[in-house]
Amino acid sequence: MEEREELERPFDFRQCVSIIRSTGEKAEDLKELREIIARVSDDSIFHHTYQYFLKQHILEYTNDFAHWAGESLEERALAEQLSNIDPYSFESIADLRAVLVEVIDSYLERFPEPRYALPGDEFFFNETVTFVFPIGVYAKNLAEFFLAMRFVDSGCIYYHFYEARMRVPGGTDDFSRWVDEVLGKRELAEKIRGIDPFMHNTEEIRTHIAGIVMEEVNRDMEKAGALS
Repeated sequence: MEEREELERPFDFRQCVSIIRSTGEKAEDLKELREIIARVSDDSIFHHTYQYFLKQHILEYTNDFAHWAGESLEERALAEQLSNIDPYSFESIADLRAVLVEVIDSYLERFPEPRYALPGDEFFFNETVTFVFPIGVYAKNLAEFFLAMRFVDSGCIYYHFYEARMRVPGGTDDFSRWVDEVLGKRELAEKIRGIDPFMHNTEEIRTHIAGIVMEEVNRDMEKAGALS
């Protein structure tokens, strides 16, 4: 009963802001990267994987480790393997860490003498302190949701579309869950869930969702006009 009452509330847009702090660890080559990944804090692993799309990086990659391997070391094959790792498919950061180490170990077995990064291009391990807070924007219907989606900050899109996959049962996003369970628009919710999070940055996610929702709003208005 309590869950149903929560779901009947308007969509409450929330903002996600992260403050970066250094761990003091850095890697010059893949061997050092592997060693530090194995021991660095969970917060650092989270920052370099789950929060990659909050940073508006190159979409050829899906995490900072792949980005560094591909761009700074020019180890393209490894970068592709690391980019194929979906952090949201793991139940814990420990499981994700183990796979990251395993992929790098496998690569080093085949290429035991990897390249060194140029001075200044080393991999610097960071952590983040993340703050989540309401921004006072609510949507009581699909039209209000569409308007809000056009103007909220990209950190808000990240929080509800990417970070939600760690919070919401079933690994889905806040947007599609609200559309499905509150508005009862299952087909629209499936369209939102069908957007591949690893093929778009946050601004492209915003554009895709706004476009899908706008089409639905127009259909609803046409139906209302036909009935009047």
